[in-house]
Amino acid sequence: MIPFLHLWRLTIPTFGLMVAAAMLVSFYVLRTDLARRGIAKKDSGVAEAFVAIPCFAGIIGAKLYHLLQTPRDLIASPRSEIFSQYGFAWFGGLLAGVGAFMWLANRHKIPLLTMLDAGSPAAAVGYGIGRIGCLLSGDGDYGTATSLPWGMSFPNGIVPTSDRVHPTPIYEFLIACFIAVILWKLGSWESVAGGKTATAAGAALGSCASSASGRPGLVFGTYLVLTGIARFLVEFIRINPRSFLGMTNAQVASLLSIAAGIFVFWVAAHRAAVADNRGFKKKSPTLQ
Repeated sequence: MIPFLHLWRLTIPTFGLMVAAAMLVSFYVLRTDLARRGIAKKDSGVAEAFVAIPCFAGIIGAKLYHLLQTPRDLIASPRSEIFSQYGFAWFGGLLAGVGAFMWLANRHKIPLLTMLDAGSPAAAVGYGIGRIGCLLSGDGDYGTATSLPWGMSFPNGIVPTSDRVHPTPIYEFLIACFIAVILWKLGSWESVAGGKTATAAGAALGSCASSASGRPGLVFGTYLVLTGIARFLVEFIRINPRSFLGMTNAQVASLLSIAAGIFVFWVAAHRAAVADNRGFKKKSPTLQ
């Protein structure tokens, strides 16, 4: 593997390089989705904020969550643990990233579920590209030993192994791209099926915002469920330690993600039913 690229006197971690690539690709995906939904024009600068701030918040959250998971290491060597370029937890990054995303949506006065829908394909593809950084650095995110022909060894990785193991970062990259395609298609279908209704998004956006009048939250709920299922299954062949009821911490987080996605489905269906009922009453004079 290639944990670092050495260019003259400059040393570039490949993990950080792939995180930067993930942010760039996510930006273009999000910017396009915001434009097709009528939330913000491509030159408005909104997409930049919705990628940069949640990504940096996610990195900080991922590091803090990892530190809380390994308190003994933190107490033994606080400086090296805090400022190490390794040790990031997926669930912590998800919490902090979504939190920052919600804060930005509120600040720009964009309906939360609509904004989360728009950000879901970008989040999925960004996560997948980030996993390639784990593969290149060999940081221990690989799986258990395998005799399958595509098994890989990481003798020069940050967490080296000479055994042929499951290249789980590749699995997660492929699954994430597949999920991103599903979410993108679902967003297109939702927009066509529901039509678009103009909403006020604030003069700071510099554009007329709109949201699908179908079921806002459907794409985001699907994202939470699919990514939760994918991560839960991949963990069976990961080398992470088991803790709660024989599950890894990531599997517990995955179950929470699935539960949250189901809750978002319920909220989306309830709001759609209320909106349909109001529309029916307006169209039916006998019910007024």
